[in-house]
Amino acid sequence: METIKVLRHDEGRVAEIVLNRPQAMNAISTAMARELIGACAQTAAEPGVRAVVLSSAGDRAFSVGADLKERARMTDEDLLRQRQVFRAAFGAVLGLPQPAVAIVHGFALGGGCELALSCDLVVAGPTAVFGLPEVTVGLVPGGGGTQLALRRLGPGRAADLVLTGRRVGIDEAERLGLVDRRVPPGADGHSAAVGLAAQIAANSPVAVRAAKRALRHGWGVGLEAGLDIEDAAWRTAATSADRREGIAAFAENRPPDWPGP
Repeated sequence: METIKVLRHDEGRVAEIVLNRPQAMNAISTAMARELIGACAQTAAEPGVRAVVLSSAGDRAFSVGADLKERARMTDEDLLRQRQVFRAAFGAVLGLPQPAVAIVHGFALGGGCELALSCDLVVAGPTAVFGLPEVTVGLVPGGGGTQLALRRLGPGRAADLVLTGRRVGIDEAERLGLVDRRVPPGADGHSAAVGLAAQIAANSPVAVRAAKRALRHGWGVGLEAGLDIEDAAWRTAATSADRREGIAAFAENRPPDWPGP
């Protein structure tokens, strides 16, 4: 792969997927979208990977979204064909069975913002700038932006960002709820994100994956349906070898050695 790199941390328990087009501010080309699908599929299939970090190369941007220079040469038919690839790429990030942590510095605009929102947690540094500017170029957010912003921010705040296309810096992004953890000035944001992923990876992989499913599928449903989703997640964890190992490790006052999925 040329536009995506996959790295390993924490003895292989944390996979890092790196957007690797720094010369183009990590703009998402068709080739990058295809490689992102492959990287996510590879990562999702590895039982030893317990958490994922989505990061970017270069200092200027996490990602400025779709590569508009590439799109300028496209016909409507080309754009619709690319749409299938892009939808699969954003869906691949959203569908990762492992918890995913985005580390954002610089611009996270359009599809870049949507990639961050597709992760479970967003860590951002002082230079981070978020925005969904699609309406300013005659488009609608198409990587899940309208729905993910709605779920994270609520209808009013989501409408403010989507309908104006304006950009927000780290202070407002944190107030709005776009950012879950803020990296102080001078701190290493990448290390903070990898450390957060490693903290997640230290827990039962069966329980963590089940909890992620409950969180994702429980959003937007009624309380009774949500409790049924939670019950299914609980049963998955409670009948697993991880639960038996967790109880044994607690009783023996030692770190657990998770069997995993």
